Amino acid sequence: MIRGLPKVTHTDPSTQTKKEFTSDQDVRWCPGCADYSILAAMQKVAPTLGVPRENFVFVSGIGCAARFPYYMDTYGIHSIHGRAPAVATGLKLARPELMVWVITGDGDGLSIGGNHLIHAIRRNVGLKILLFNNRIYGLTKGQYSPTSELGLKTKSTPFGSIDYPLDPAAIVMGAGATFVARAIATDMQGLTKVLERAAKHEGTAFVEILQNCPIFNDGTWDAVTEAGGKDEAQLRLEHGKPLVFGKGGTKSIALDNHGRPTIVEAGDPRALVHDEGSDTLGYALSRLGPPDFPTPLGVLHAESLAPYERLVEEQLERARPAKAPSLQAVLDSGETWTVD
Repeated sequence: MIRGLPKVTHTDPSTQTKKEFTSDQDVRWCPGCADYSILAAMQKVAPTLGVPRENFVFVSGIGCAARFPYYMDTYGIHSIHGRAPAVATGLKLARPELMVWVITGDGDGLSIGGNHLIHAIRRNVGLKILLFNNRIYGLTKGQYSPTSELGLKTKSTPFGSIDYPLDPAAIVMGAGATFVARAIATDMQGLTKVLERAAKHEGTAFVEILQNCPIFNDGTWDAVTEAGGKDEAQLRLEHGKPLVFGKGGTKSIALDNHGRPTIVEAGDPRALVHDEGSDTLGYALSRLGPPDFPTPLGVLHAESLAPYERLVEEQLERARPAKAPSLQAVLDSGETWTVD
């Protein structure tokens, strides 16, 4: 499915509102689904980015999250299972001026789509990739996914999953991502900040969004999101500031003598200061989480690297001859054979 604007009007970006990014389609997610929060955050952020509405494109694969393009009143492509990064890459190369967002889930993006995701990341294509992670297959009714917890009982793992889960942030850090962030779907302030940063990043911006599935995996992120335990469970990242958490910011993260993360008191000389530019720290942060550590939220890593589409265009410019050869000259060029 390719969704187009009802009427293309070259919008003045400074006058855009949330209403202009809200489509006339009935939103069809289950009651209580965190996808509603993500949609609301995107419709809030999009008008503020200084990009005309007709330059937005949302590309999705298959799954609950894949309905997203229908609900944004922009251009959109509902593509095939796992292939959204590949489709979006082709679009970005053909039309580099467009702001292309990829909407995927933990099943769509990390199982059948894992290969496409990794190569979009390593190429640093100018895409904004949002991975909705509820640690379950929702659209196909509750099978375990690549991010499901060890021991999780589902329709496809009635005795409990014996697969160790994938860590999306660690996967993309290992693939050389230039922007990696994590947010909670229902934390509107934190999510909008991350979306704004992702939108401004040149190259691939990857955002993992922790979300609940109230039907098939209810409470999957309770250890991170429960109000009473947020101080201990969440590590809010700010570039240039110490990695502190706990009630009143009394605890911090450090590395022990073997380079492994450990918890120390805030103010300890070993306490780490967040540096978005460090890919080593970014990877270490991607591996933190329950039950031993808080979950890092915000921008884990950000660096500047030439995006793929710019490198392609530069190469094409160098390859273009000053004068186009004749068709016959092209046919006669290179290796030729005479067949008797």
